[in-house]
Formats: sequence, C-alpha cells, structure tokens
Amino acid sequence: MNTGPTGTRPECTGPRSAAATGAVVIGLDLGGTKIAAALFASDGTVLARHTRPTPAGDGAAAVLDALAAAASEVDPDRLATALGIAAAGVIDPRSGMVTSATDSISGWAGTALGPGLANRTGLPVACDNDVRATAGPELAALAGRHGSLLFAAVGTGVGGALAVDGRMLHGASGIAGHLGHLPSAEAAGLPCTCGAGGHLEVIASGPGITAHYERLTGSPAGRLEAVAARAAQGERAAVHAITTGATAAGRVLGGLANALGPDRVVVGGGVPRIGALYGDALTAAFTAELMPPLRGLVPEPPLFGHDAAVLGAAALTTTLPLHHPGALR
Repeated sequence: MNTGPTGTRPECTGPRSAAATGAVVIGLDLGGTKIAAALFASDGTVLARHTRPTPAGDGAAAVLDALAAAASEVDPDRLATALGIAAAGVIDPRSGMVTSATDSISGWAGTALGPGLANRTGLPVACDNDVRATAGPELAALAGRHGSLLFAAVGTGVGGALAVDGRMLHGASGIAGHLGHLPSAEAAGLPCTCGAGGHLEVIASGPGITAHYERLTGSPAGRLEAVAARAAQGERAAVHAITTGATAAGRVLGGLANALGPDRVVVGGGVPRIGALYGDALTAAFTAELMPPLRGLVPEPPLFGHDAAVLGAAALTTTLPLHHPGALR
C-alpha cells in the first residue's frame, strides 16, 4: 500500500457530482475534538471555512449549539440552502438519530442530530457517519455510475464504508461499515469497547497497536508514534506490534473484498501514515486472501486530503433524506 501523503488532487476539488449541488451548501465535520465547517458554492469551490473546538464534555445540546454556531460563522450572509454533517458515532441518516456512540462526546448516543440541527439553523439537514461521508467523494471518483468501494479509516478506531454498485450501504440503524467490530484472530481474547471481544479495532487501531506493544514489553509507550519510532530503530517488539495490527487489518479487508467485489479499496486514517512497515504488512495480508478474479487489487491511499469530510458532508444534501426545521417542535 502506498503510504505517502494524501490529497493528490487539488484541495476540495473533484467530480462535480461529489462537490457541486446546484446551490450553496454548508458542510460540517464533527469530531471528538474539533468541528470543521466549509461553505461551498454551486460549482463546488470553497467560499469560506471555520473551525472551533468540540465541547465534547458539555453534552449533546452544547455540541448541537456549537455546530449551529459554526454554520452561522461560515455563512454570515445566509447564502446556503441546505447543510450536510459528517459526524462521529453510528448515524442513521433516515431518522437523523445518533443510534450508538462512544463516550468521546458526552451523551451523544440518542441525539436527534438531523432534526436538532435543522431547528437550530433553519436549514434542511442531511447527516451521516463521518467515515461514510468521507468515502462519498471516493465513490463518486470511480469511473462510471456503478462502482463498488471498500473504504477503511484506521486511526484511534477502525471505521469504514461499503458501497456496492454505486450505492453506499447504511444498514439497520446506520451501522453498516463498522469494520472495527469484525472478528480478528489476532485479537482473540482481547475485550472490545463495544462490550464484545476479539474485534479488529483492539489490535489494529492506533491505541490497539500501542497496547499490544505494551503487553509485549511490559513498559509504557504512550502513543503510536513512539512505537513507530522504536520500530524504525529495529526494536523487535515494536515491529511485531505494528505488523500484527497491519496483518489483522489486511486479512479482514481481503475477506471483505472477496464478499463485496470492490473496484477499489481505500485505506486512510492516521495509522497508515506511520510508514511502509505498516503498509507493506497490510498489503501482503490483503493480497494473500484474494480470490483469483480480484488478484491485482491493492489497497490505495485516499484521493482527497483533509477537506474530504466537509466535501463529503456537503454532498450528502443531494444523496440522503433531508431533515427539516420544525420536526422536533
């Protein structure tokens, strides 16, 4: 897997179907620490940007208020006709609800994200999980209208998105694509944050790799970057922790590729950026799983850079149900 810098296309540009909606729209990206906002013109160019901290510890209402404030800040003249939001958690775009979430945002599970934000902004709102939204422009970039995509985001967790024949899969309660909760032999016996055990996330995510290193050595590492630095110096335990996590991810993705038959497999997130040791191990494990018709398929880095989530969020306004103001009143 090529683990070089992402964003090989000009910033926030791409297929017209991904960026341009025929109207001015707002894209919001909600993470556990930061809210990013962008105002998009009808041709997909960025008219304005804004970022602010996420008040993650202050409860769901405070987060919705901050999202609305970010939308107002990026669009003071109220040019936008709709708003799309890419949000952390399990998001059901049909109901607009956060159906499940970790405690990175206090009280986030059960939040009426779409209707709540529509009431605060006065705009129709489309919402989805942040990884699926980020994968949207990648799907739109595939040649033809019926491409299939397997997208993984490996960072503090392991998220993903699945698209088959040009259609992004959402599944019951919006849970489709949560690749981190697939079983992994390398994670056998390890408890997962979801309450089950043996899931990919606890061995292949950044914290998972770091925790595995600490189990091997009995000494703290703190962050994945420290493990990567020790691996670069040839420390066997660090090399083993990284390649184990990468191999686990590669095997799971290879098995999914056999099930879905994707035209393209994309692996993004912070973990692949630690270098070739990770990328080479993931690719080797991935290709070893493939059935003959898929041989030659290799994981690739994302086409889009740091604007991918807000770009994908804006595009949600043309592909998903819109939640209108007044639904909660």
